[in-house]
Amino acid sequence: MTNNKVKKRLAKDRLMLWGVCLFAAMTATPLIAILGEVLLKGYDQLSWSFFTEPTPTAYKAMKAIEAGEPIPGGIANGIIGTMLMLAMASVFAVPIGILCGVFLAENPKNKFAQFVSYLTDLLQGTPSVIIGIVTYIWVVVPMKGYSAVAGSVALFIMMLPLIIRSTEETLKILPASLKEAGLALGGNRARVMMKVQLPAAFGGIFTGVLLAISRVIGETAPLMFTALGCSFIRFSIDKPISAVPLLIWEFFNDPNLQELIWGASLFLLLFVLTLNISAKYIAKKWNQ
Repeated sequence: MTNNKVKKRLAKDRLMLWGVCLFAAMTATPLIAILGEVLLKGYDQLSWSFFTEPTPTAYKAMKAIEAGEPIPGGIANGIIGTMLMLAMASVFAVPIGILCGVFLAENPKNKFAQFVSYLTDLLQGTPSVIIGIVTYIWVVVPMKGYSAVAGSVALFIMMLPLIIRSTEETLKILPASLKEAGLALGGNRARVMMKVQLPAAFGGIFTGVLLAISRVIGETAPLMFTALGCSFIRFSIDKPISAVPLLIWEFFNDPNLQELIWGASLFLLLFVLTLNISAKYIAKKWNQ
């Protein structure tokens, strides 16, 4: 090989390296800018009262602004509502999603499984606002009112395809010898799945569950049609309830409460970041 060809190859290699670095920087720049903006403007609002007190009224916020004082209150009603709806949605979405993922992984050539797989892809690509409208018709109208139950149903529908896909893909990448060894020892398919395959795939499945939760926790549109919102702390599942994304939307529409947008947004970002880091850490430890 001549020196000219070697130089050309090295030049192409350096050009591709710089190109990849450039595009990576372009991709990361908006994310860093968003995180920096939210962190700088929302850090000062984080306090014990911000997490333990409900949202203040517009009148109280206006009086505090006129007096040059910090806006009282916080987002406790949104945090409790978010956690309550996520808990109810997860109770149903996790077992159903895992069972459906197991069925798809074990029966890839079954026509019904292929139909379910197609519906899963379709549901995963459905806009969240459409899910909110459908849930309004299915749950809110029959119950004759907005509620935490309706909000959790909307989140359940959004979480389900993510858990199904993560379970299916995780089971597919397991070594075939793992299943064969279990069957060779005398176990039936159900027992091998419960005792061998699912424990081996726990890291990937649990990661999928956490990522599904982090995906839906910031959704606003479905909750506007189902949970509606509430200005005080509430634990009733059959009544309107608040959520952090709903509070951010309400703060945006009220000039007296717009300062609280940054603290609520920072909490939401930190919560999602914690879930994603936890998912990666747990998956890594389980694989080891």
